[in-house]
Amino acid sequence: MGEPITIHVVDDDELVLDSLTDLLRSVGYAVRAYESATVFLSSPRNDEPGCVIVDVRMPGLSGLELQGAFGRLAIALPVIVMTGFGDIRMSVQAMKAGAIDFLEKPFRDQDMLDAVASALQADRANRVGGARLQALRACYDKLTQREREVMRLVCTGQLNKQAAATLGLSEVTVKVHRGSLMRKMGAKSIAELSRMATLLEIGRE
Repeated sequence: MGEPITIHVVDDDELVLDSLTDLLRSVGYAVRAYESATVFLSSPRNDEPGCVIVDVRMPGLSGLELQGAFGRLAIALPVIVMTGFGDIRMSVQAMKAGAIDFLEKPFRDQDMLDAVASALQADRANRVGGARLQALRACYDKLTQREREVMRLVCTGQLNKQAAATLGLSEVTVKVHRGSLMRKMGAKSIAELSRMATLLEIGRE
């Protein structure tokens, strides 16, 4: 069994909330409904898979403003925007800000279910990527300062001899450090180590 999936629906229209809740529950999703963006932000949330469906135009905080708050609050859930007639420009802004999809009301049930499926797929990809990055950082934290220096140099294309000259070490010592850091990082080649360095943004400090 995987982690429970929760779909969060934010809309000030009670009829829309009820309709979407019924639709999503009918296909097996757990649903939490909120009558405003403020209520959503003030409600406790677990770090569980899911997505947020939000109306772009609401009293108080708009859907765009709620989406903007996600970055500040480290909320990584994908967003689907619902829009009424005349709100297309705002919806385009939401898409540019990273929304997965926007649906113009009234929309077909299947269109919403398809959008939710895409959002959940994006959420799964984000979580896998986040777990991978966390594991890489844990490995990198185990490196000595010298191993980190060697990693940075070899991943920017320097040969052992060049890295040795840069660090004022012997070539043999650089080879030893390189072998040690590759074992700690779980890298089987310099190419793989370089991809790890890119994910960790090593060399951009």
